[in-house]
Amino acid sequence: MSGLAWVFINDLHVGCQMGLCPPKAKLDGGGTYSPNKIQKVIYSYWKEWWSKWVPKFADGPFGIVINGDMVDGVHHRSTHQWTHNMEDQGRAAYEILAPVCARAEKVFVIRGTEAHDGVSGEEAESLAKRLGAVKDAAGNHARFELWLKIGSGLVHALHHVGTSGSSSYESTAVHRELVEAFQEAGRWGERPPDMIVRAHRHRYLKTEISSEHGSATAVVVPGWQAKTPFAWRIPGARQSPPQFGGIVVREGDDATGDLYVRRKIWAIGRGRVEG
Repeated sequence: MSGLAWVFINDLHVGCQMGLCPPKAKLDGGGTYSPNKIQKVIYSYWKEWWSKWVPKFADGPFGIVINGDMVDGVHHRSTHQWTHNMEDQGRAAYEILAPVCARAEKVFVIRGTEAHDGVSGEEAESLAKRLGAVKDAAGNHARFELWLKIGSGLVHALHHVGTSGSSSYESTAVHRELVEAFQEAGRWGERPPDMIVRAHRHRYLKTEISSEHGSATAVVVPGWQAKTPFAWRIPGARQSPPQFGGIVVREGDDATGDLYVRRKIWAIGRGRVEG
């Protein structure tokens, strides 16, 4: 492997009782919130990701791309947040992200769902500024998409991607996204991406198109949130275990110049069997 490695993470949903949470989160009134059992498990995965897997996969300097939904926000009349104070959520997210961002050569932040990252990504922008994320052409610290050179490869990253109500067709929308990237590039005479990276689904998936010129890959990165009350009613999600983890992308040393994905995924198994 050669060049700078890039770590992709997303969907932390800090502020949700099922999302990532520091060991003790400060509340505006002077009190604290202590994470529940599931959050403690997720946070242990988070610590292992940065202490073991990122050094193993990156093997040197790395950059970070945070692909949306850093905080959970106040949305859909939900009550499963541990606070509806966005300053509290942002403070906890910063506490989690600041130490790892300080280790990175560069940090890019992409805006996620408005229900979580705020209207026009205002919460993402505020947090990205505090984290020192690279500004876009308009001077914003959080952007809607990212075109990123990794070695000689070109990556397109944004938060959203289509979903499916059936595990049998889980790859359909992702593969279609890759084909559409080539279609749009061809229409306007642009270089197509060698890889597209998406988030939003909270589940890992990878698909690719190969040719004599190399391969083009589409990757969906898992998140850091367990099942919320919303997930239990969604076909395809309600029976599947939640997934947690991230990916590292870098260019290979061979003549193809292909981009390689290394990933680590954890899952929490089924609940207790009664009887």
